[in-house]
Amino acid sequence: MTKPLDDQEQFGFRIGLVARLWRGEIDRQLATFGLTESRWLTLLHLSRLPESVTQRELAEAVGVQGPTLVRTLDRLEAEGLIERRTEAADRRTKSVHLRAEAAPILERIEEAAAAVRAEIFSDISHTEVTTCLKVFDQIASKLGGPPRATQLVRETRMDR
Repeated sequence: MTKPLDDQEQFGFRIGLVARLWRGEIDRQLATFGLTESRWLTLLHLSRLPESVTQRELAEAVGVQGPTLVRTLDRLEAEGLIERRTEAADRRTKSVHLRAEAAPILERIEEAAAAVRAEIFSDISHTEVTTCLKVFDQIASKLGGPPRATQLVRETRMDR
């Protein structure tokens, strides 16, 4: 007979489960437009990061390794949705930029994400969400701090 998981053990499992379910619902809504999770997630993060972001920073934001992101960027670039530029200060570094052609696709992504958020948070108070975010930040700091990409998103939103 297995013993039930305590709340702290369940917490980690549930974070992963909720993230998968959330992304899966957005995936389902965007599948009719031919957008895979890797493509919509990359475009969404790119739209929310500062205008000039390196491939490394974007990979960190998306939560994938650099080589995995490169394949997605290759496809997005071939479709004319993004462009990569060599940085003058360090020719080994490439920055990633959205092209105007990505705007209608980003609009669909934002609409799908907003619809999913509205459904998810329909009966959850602002106070509960704020408390949850504080807990996430505390856990993140104990695990090495929030990723640089998360900090960049926060800084960008404060500037707007």
